[in-house]
Amino acid sequence: MSTSVTENIVITVDTKFERGNTLDLIEDFLFSYHIKIQNQSNQAVQLLSRHWYIFDSNGTYTEVKGEGVIGEQPIILPNQIHEYQSFCNLKTDIGMMWGTYLMKRMDDNKLFEAKIPEFQLITPSRLN
Repeated sequence: MSTSVTENIVITVDTKFERGNTLDLIEDFLFSYHIKIQNQSNQAVQLLSRHWYIFDSNGTYTEVKGEGVIGEQPIILPNQIHEYQSFCNLKTDIGMMWGTYLMKRMDDNKLFEAKIPEFQLITPSRLN
């Protein structure tokens, strides 16, 4: 589990290896990640967009930008938590991700980037 804190927004990531498939001799490794965003500030915030950096151990680098998360731009009230789960597909059994969420304070419309902590994507067999 990885955690980061930016302006009293706590982001925690937990990962899980889902499966490995061989289709037409191309290996495919699927990882899920569970994100928990906890607002420990005294102001409501809205998650506007995401910016991910994804690295695969074969040297592949992918950058992903988009609005919200899983089709939502949630407003997170003080002392509330927003959680979601998503997936990452890699061509190798080891990789990593990190990024930022663009957040907006609801009371003054101030924008800030909340850091998504770096987390490893590793198949269980590589941990032995």
